Amino acid sequence: MNKLALSHEILMSVEKPARYIGNEINMIEKNPCDVDIRFAMCFPDVYEIGMSHLGIQILYEMFNRRNDTYCERVYSPWPDLHRIMKERAIPLFALESQDSIREFDFLGITLQYEMCYTNILQILDLAGIAFFSKDRAESEPIVIGGGPCTYNPEPIADFFDLIYIGEGETVYDELLDLYKNHKKNGGARREFLHKAASIEGIYVPSLYDVRYNDDGTINSMTPIYEDVPAIVKKQVQTELTEGYYPEKPLVAFQRPTQDRVTLEIQRGCIRGCRFCQAGMIYRPLRERNVERLKQEAVKMLENTGHEEITLSSLSSSDYSALEELTYFLIQECKDKHINISLPSLRIDAFSLDVMSRVQDVRKSSLTFAPEAGSQRLRDVINKGLTEETIINGAMEAFRGGWNKVKLYFMVGLPFETDEDIIAIPMLADKIAKAYYSIPKSERNGRVNINSSASFFVPKPFTPFQWVPMNTSDEFLRKAYLANDTMHEMHNHKSLSFQYHNAEATILEGILARGDRRLSKTLVHIYEKGAMFDSWTEWFDSSIWWDTFEEDGVDVDFYTTRERSLDEVFPWDFIDAGVTKEFLKREYERARLGQVTPNCRQMCSGCGAMTWKGGICIEAKDEVH
Repeated sequence: MNKLALSHEILMSVEKPARYIGNEINMIEKNPCDVDIRFAMCFPDVYEIGMSHLGIQILYEMFNRRNDTYCERVYSPWPDLHRIMKERAIPLFALESQDSIREFDFLGITLQYEMCYTNILQILDLAGIAFFSKDRAESEPIVIGGGPCTYNPEPIADFFDLIYIGEGETVYDELLDLYKNHKKNGGARREFLHKAASIEGIYVPSLYDVRYNDDGTINSMTPIYEDVPAIVKKQVQTELTEGYYPEKPLVAFQRPTQDRVTLEIQRGCIRGCRFCQAGMIYRPLRERNVERLKQEAVKMLENTGHEEITLSSLSSSDYSALEELTYFLIQECKDKHINISLPSLRIDAFSLDVMSRVQDVRKSSLTFAPEAGSQRLRDVINKGLTEETIINGAMEAFRGGWNKVKLYFMVGLPFETDEDIIAIPMLADKIAKAYYSIPKSERNGRVNINSSASFFVPKPFTPFQWVPMNTSDEFLRKAYLANDTMHEMHNHKSLSFQYHNAEATILEGILARGDRRLSKTLVHIYEKGAMFDSWTEWFDSSIWWDTFEEDGVDVDFYTTRERSLDEVFPWDFIDAGVTKEFLKREYERARLGQVTPNCRQMCSGCGAMTWKGGICIEAKDEVH
């Protein structure tokens, strides 16, 4: 046992030692000797980020409801502690028991963001677990991955024994039961992996053979055994109201990124934005019952002592009982000095009324996400938001006292022109002009319009999975064009413009649509010191570019190359619900600038009807 892994001397020498001591409010304690299965749940980023993740909170409580299982947590040690652990050969440990991760039956790693991939290797390295599944001994933990990045797990597939595709509430119990029986009978590791492949939603990378064409594209991906499925079907929790939800969420000692109660009101989205992977892979839309949400909100606030609650959803305004729930929370929280956060709301009379009740109007900002400056390009990406709606919503807010607006855009979208880029500052300027059209006596000082642009990455299971990315230079050229044009606007003193890191975006694009040939290169990149690549202060792009060149990785193959519609993708073995035929139709509609109605207006035949329980089941219109 590796008890008390960190001495007081070490803890006092690192930044934020509370990241590593555990014992948080609502932490679950069990005697490891009383359970059959020990599961280490890992978020491959710093503690403050991982403690904000709702998915881990759900699985942590769900697993620990089993009498035979003890689920503990582990996060990526910050570089200061990483260095000490390497120097002193201190193995990575779980927060609850302080036991070495290598002693566990499972190491479950959530895959939220491609730029955390080097941190997966950090976790395996510090835990003393072999990087590659094929090299692991019988005594090492079964390494399983889950989360949105599993919708193309191939660049990191060789690091995992199992990959869970879909929502975690559905077949984990079946997997753990299988392992418990297997362990009791003393079976071999490879035998268990073979059995696990028969569970729907479980992908075992080592049981598939990938072959490539001369041009580097995939020729085929086939199971090496007849009883291993050729297609792995994502898992969907169709009845969300009755699913697991943490009544006693963990409360961090070290302030997390999101220090609040998170109330998940629904999953999925009806909007169909063509750039949005989450809007595709989380279909169909499923709502939680409003009465159950009221009960959960009260319990979680009581059990945590948090002073803020936020509604979690891809598009909160589409929740059918939003008004009832929101006014309940306002009534419940007003005398308890609890703040209410309402992200992803459309700006309408209801939203402005609610925000005026729960926010300090003079301090808070309104947020719009036009994604594109021109109406033409918003139609291309199926944003479903008109300039008139944006301006009218802003005017309603300005009359209500707001004078700060945040605008979110993407640069590098498919079929984009320079006119679309110039339309970004023009839209910001139009909003400023709308503000200054209000009589001065009725205004709240100067308006601030802050525009922020991310660079577009084509993601699997979206209609844009075939398109080429911009180069880093092209991203920056467009960003400079938008910024320079903004300085020429009439109201430029009220406008500002920021943009993301272009090099990190290119790397994200490589990993998002990459294949298994990247895994060895990722190891080389980690061994050269890459880690916490999603953090600006630790990101060193030269490590990546130098290693790509040394390993002969063709960056353009993964980024700027346009894919043919019949190309075999690394992720084609996954049934994500949305069909490739639907995505092709949407790609063609994007070329034509045609808008597809949302799911409540018309069923578009995306394929999500396979899973009963979503809004698409209610569709009555003809499929187009």
